[in-house]
Amino acid sequence: MSEIKDLLERFRRGAELVAVVSTGSAGAEWDFVPGPGKWTLRQIICHLADSEMIGRYRLASVIAEDNPTLMWYDQDAWATNLDHSRRKFSQALETFRRVRGENYELLKDLPEETFLRTGTHSKNGVMSLKDLLLMYAEHAEGHARQIKAARDAYKAARAARSA
Repeated sequence: MSEIKDLLERFRRGAELVAVVSTGSAGAEWDFVPGPGKWTLRQIICHLADSEMIGRYRLASVIAEDNPTLMWYDQDAWATNLDHSRRKFSQALETFRRVRGENYELLKDLPEETFLRTGTHSKNGVMSLKDLLLMYAEHAEGHARQIKAARDAYKAARAARSA
């Protein structure tokens, strides 16, 4: 399988990976803060939904336009000012999964040379469609690990309170 096909498969699986590591979480666990400066499960899921929608714009721009500008956004400002701590967990997860699926459909049948097209990110500089694909594949994988660690911290905190 080609490198692009491998990346596309990692990208596709990202939403399911996040859903699997979130399965069984509920209530107080969604809002548990695993440590200073750490996000809750709810905030992570909301961030993934927001990021995937921004990703849609970036991916489509690189495919459709010649060297578009890909704007940076302040994820912490979004989490605070869009009140991620009050958004619905299940709705945010479904948004992430749906938009990731739509993004995969956008990308999966493109000719490999399309992945060489570039845009200029306002902070990261020139990025190819392949670079974006890798970034978003790693993004979901990284947050899946973060969710697992937060859930483990929640279980440890509950066990310590029960002891």
